[in-house]
Amino acid sequence: MLPKRLRAPLVAAGLALVGLGHSASAAGQSQAPAPPQKETRVLAIPHEKYTLPNGLTVILHEDHSQPLVVVNINVDVGSGDEPVKRTGFAHLFEHLMFMGTKRVPEKMFDAWMEGEGGWNNAWTSSDRTDYYDVGPSHILPLLLWMEADRLSVLGDEIDQAKLDTQRGVVRNERRQQTEDQPYGEADLRLSELLFPPGHPYHHPTIGSHEDLEAATVADVQAFFAHFYVPRNFSLVVAGDFEPTATKALIEKYFGAIPTRPEPKRPVVSQPAKLTNVVRETLYDDVTFPKIVISYLSPKLYDEGDAELDLLGEIMSSGKSSRLYKKLVYETQVAQSVSAYQGSRKRRSHFDIEIMVKPGVDLAKVEKMVDEELERIRTEPIDAAELQRAKNQYEAGFVQRMQSLATRASLLNSYESSRGTPDGVAADLQRYLDADAASLSRIAQQVFDPQARVIMHVLPKPKPAAAAE
Repeated sequence: MLPKRLRAPLVAAGLALVGLGHSASAAGQSQAPAPPQKETRVLAIPHEKYTLPNGLTVILHEDHSQPLVVVNINVDVGSGDEPVKRTGFAHLFEHLMFMGTKRVPEKMFDAWMEGEGGWNNAWTSSDRTDYYDVGPSHILPLLLWMEADRLSVLGDEIDQAKLDTQRGVVRNERRQQTEDQPYGEADLRLSELLFPPGHPYHHPTIGSHEDLEAATVADVQAFFAHFYVPRNFSLVVAGDFEPTATKALIEKYFGAIPTRPEPKRPVVSQPAKLTNVVRETLYDDVTFPKIVISYLSPKLYDEGDAELDLLGEIMSSGKSSRLYKKLVYETQVAQSVSAYQGSRKRRSHFDIEIMVKPGVDLAKVEKMVDEELERIRTEPIDAAELQRAKNQYEAGFVQRMQSLATRASLLNSYESSRGTPDGVAADLQRYLDADAASLSRIAQQVFDPQARVIMHVLPKPKPAAAAE
């Protein structure tokens, strides 16, 4: 049941709280009070879902609490769908989608939207690509028209100049946001150590310089033609709109996109499996040594996925969490610690990251972490500790959904991962149903000390002249 302080804002924000409770007795009747009946409340995002003749899934979510609309388009293609030697294409295409068309020339997509008070962005993961626009209610027709325009013709209008421009942007992004960032090389390397060559997650989402440099216009157009098809889209319109008029606009603009077959996915030739400890040491321009311990774990929404989220909270969220208390507060061997489940559609991984203080023996820190993991594997989680983790997760889960843009993204996320946008209640219930036994069970399965990746990231040795 949701905390009382969260109920009123949710109703005002367009979320439904469907409740079943006891009814009051008729006026004037004198009778013994009925025994209290447990109240059940279900959190939901009210919506309507339908499909256009060309296969495009449409999801509508009305919320008239503010004069705002969100258009969110999910394309079920991520770096995990890229062919061999074509890494980075999903993310590259996210950038190409902003290069303009004949009807909406380059830079005008942003200019026209921002001129009316709106804004937009996009992101790419290993599993999907998400485009979203936010603005005042009156610009909804403009948003729908511009999105439909680029989804229908952009592939044919890509040329060498557009490709060269965005290829350079993506390669610079890889350098600036990953390679040149502290510990960035470790982030790139981890997926290669966890997943074997041939697995969709072996390469990072941003791709490699070599594959991006080798991409041709024909390659990119083929990628668009294969994956950017109506049967691989889902469109969410959320906020302050009139349903009948909006459906007519969607039919007019998106219904004209030609029907094409649903794309085929690459076959997983190598399953992800660790049978031993994989160790690697990297050197980087950093001050603090870092330990990364990573385990393969259940995929998104599989049994154990929610329990691992809760275990991450128990290990590292807040000053009373186990690893923080032991490594940062009591022994003071670490500067910071985090533990989290990185959920994905095909396979996930659970990571523990410790920023170690200079001069501390890394083997000593590893031993402390392993002792705590062994406790989690063999001893029941304390009831108060588990309840605190549940409360933290539930509060964060509910508070995030007060954002209209987040609700629109969630509807598309559930549609993509679960086959239905109606996933809020079931998603949250996974965490509320978890108990000490289920957490111990998944801890025993995942935290195998003989099957994991351990990376040490160390400060680069200083040259002798610099040291002097």
